[in-house]
Amino acid sequence: MTRLKPNLTEVTITVNGEVHQDLIPSDLLLVDYLRQYKALTGTKKGCGSAECGACTVILNGRAVYSCVMLAVQADGMSVETIEGVSDGDTLHPIQEAFLDAGAVQCGYCTPGFIMSTKALLEKNPEPEECEIKEALGGNLCRCTGYQQILDAVHLAVDRMKEEGQQA
Repeated sequence: MTRLKPNLTEVTITVNGEVHQDLIPSDLLLVDYLRQYKALTGTKKGCGSAECGACTVILNGRAVYSCVMLAVQADGMSVETIEGVSDGDTLHPIQEAFLDAGAVQCGYCTPGFIMSTKALLEKNPEPEECEIKEALGGNLCRCTGYQQILDAVHLAVDRMKEEGQQA
């Protein structure tokens, strides 16, 4: 990280497997960096205070709220957004499970739930119900109710286990 001009910092951040070097304001939030500088609008800006989880991304393998993290804090790190989950036009099994279980209504919270689920399943491919609830505890949904979301996670676990696939 190199500070070049007052309030501007050069960062190198790997986003969805692609290395990016950018000159950004030092106070730019990670969510705004992703949405404004990288045009990755799947990461939603909801509450702005780490309360709703709509902005969840995976940073070096860990689910984080991008609305309360400065982009300069991600310098030298790897960020995965919802756009990096699918393989081209082929949805990831977690994404398919959310659709099939009816866990997607308006879709605003869905990217955050999927990213939290993916981070969980990367660490624990067969979580218990209580572990799923804990991992998703920072994500809010106002449309589906939570049973469909829990069903989607269980469905994703089952399908990925059957296919021998990892998150």
